[in-house]
Amino acid sequence: MTRPAWLEVRQGQAPLLVSLPHTGTEIPAALEARLVSPWLARKDCDWWIETLYDFAAGLDATIVRTPISRTVIDVNRDPSGVSLYPGQATTELCPTTSFDGEPLYKDGEAPGEAEVAERRAIWFDPYHQTLADEVARLKGRHRNVVVYDCHSIRSIIPRLFEGTLPEFNIGTNGGKTCHPALAETIEALCRSSGRETVMNGRFKGGYITRSLGHPDQGVHAVQMELACRSYIDEPLGEVSQANWPTPFDAAYAQPLRETLGSILNACLVFARALK
Repeated sequence: MTRPAWLEVRQGQAPLLVSLPHTGTEIPAALEARLVSPWLARKDCDWWIETLYDFAAGLDATIVRTPISRTVIDVNRDPSGVSLYPGQATTELCPTTSFDGEPLYKDGEAPGEAEVAERRAIWFDPYHQTLADEVARLKGRHRNVVVYDCHSIRSIIPRLFEGTLPEFNIGTNGGKTCHPALAETIEALCRSSGRETVMNGRFKGGYITRSLGHPDQGVHAVQMELACRSYIDEPLGEVSQANWPTPFDAAYAQPLRETLGSILNACLVFARALK
């Protein structure tokens, strides 16, 4: 598969791949016209995460980002349609509601099966083929590679989880997607920051982490879901077009960036040291 021009890839040589699946805001004009509102369609974007992690290039990490909005297609969902969180509220491969349950499409405008399949071929499959290709390239240079999947979410979303989400939410699918030593190191670094941390809680890792993480083959995948208040001055509770998204403030985000820098450096140390 030829890599499409819209997909953003920075090829590094270090044994670290950073995935940015939900930072995109681009929506084709014809599709946007079918949506309830442009703001609502972008409400659940992982806002400013590509800026928060922009230091990863300095670590010579490989970075893969789709600029396409998750409302067009969510590249972190199982393409078969099977829920990654059975019994819990979630959104589909091509979401029809926001995280808060609000309809994204005007009446009669939601995509059918044929359109979902078309979107998968155009945007989902190239993203995952690129991830697989980059992992294979890095495995050609290193015995072990870490895939670090970057996410964020508003701190309070009653439809998805009770109460206020911890600031650090680490997912390894119950320990299946990475070596326990790496998971323990990341968790310890998160806790040492003084921020509330959970391992494999509400967010255990999505399709990217679960499909790529094969520790027995030297590929260790971790999902990091950050509560938005950890890096922006987030309005807690319901949000509106008037107050969301909060602008990125480098000074506000700097303490978290320092912890994240320690985490990515620890991923590199782990990958290089493990035999």
